[in-house]
Order: sequence, then structure tokens, then C-alpha cells
Amino acid sequence: MAPFIVLVLSFLLFRISGSFGIPYFDGWETSLRGAVALMFLFTASAHWGKRRRDLVKMVPSNVPNPEFMVTITGILEIIGAIGLLIPFTSNIASIGLALLLIIMFPANINAARKGITIAGKPATPLFLRTILQIIFLTAVILAG
Repeated sequence: MAPFIVLVLSFLLFRISGSFGIPYFDGWETSLRGAVALMFLFTASAHWGKRRRDLVKMVPSNVPNPEFMVTITGILEIIGAIGLLIPFTSNIASIGLALLLIIMFPANINAARKGITIAGKPATPLFLRTILQIIFLTAVILAG
């Protein structure tokens, strides 16, 4: 749920800053790009922080080397976030991040089904996580 809050609040803050004269955030699309990038930087930070062990547990058992997968997906989130902010690469970054969300969704399904905790809290229930995933996918595609 925290990534959703980061996405919404940062979008609103960027739009407000655009209306107060910061030219980059003057339109909804660049504000959304900034918000999506910030959301992915936020989620990427968990790949090396206190939540890393929880993320490793989320990886389905049929995926080899879960530690490596968590590291790679975190790196890809950072690269995608930066790519979104560069007009020349924003489209390809958007596509890459959308694919990454789709590829990582089975880990969220696994976490919900197995009752894995993340930072001591239960994983987001599958129905709500699916709705959030659709919102994130939509935001990523629109940002590109």
C-alpha cells in the first residue's frame, strides 16, 4: 500500500509545484513520470534494506536464485525510474517497467497465498494487490 501512497501524494505534489511555476511539472504527464519514478525508487530501496529477506521469501520456489532475482529486479526498477525522467528514453522505460510489473506479479501472488509478512505486516491480500497492480500498470503506461 505504501507504493500507492507514494505514487498519489508525489503526483499531487508535482502537479502543485507545476502550478506554482516549476516548468517540468507543468503538465500531468511529466508529473506522473516523476511520481512513477519516485514510486519505483521507493520500492527499489526495499531490495537492499530491512525488507530484503521478506522480498526473497516472496519469490516463487520455481524461480532459481531468489537473492539474485531480488537484486536484479531492484536494479531494473532504478534504471526504469531514471529512464522515465529522460524524455528520449521514457517510452522504452515505460514498456520495461510495465513488463517488470507483470513478471514480478507472481511473487505478490505467492506472498498473499503463503501469508508471507513484509516488515512484520501481512502481505497485501490478493484482490487488493491485483487492483493496485492494474493501477501501477496504468500509471506506468500513461507516464511513457
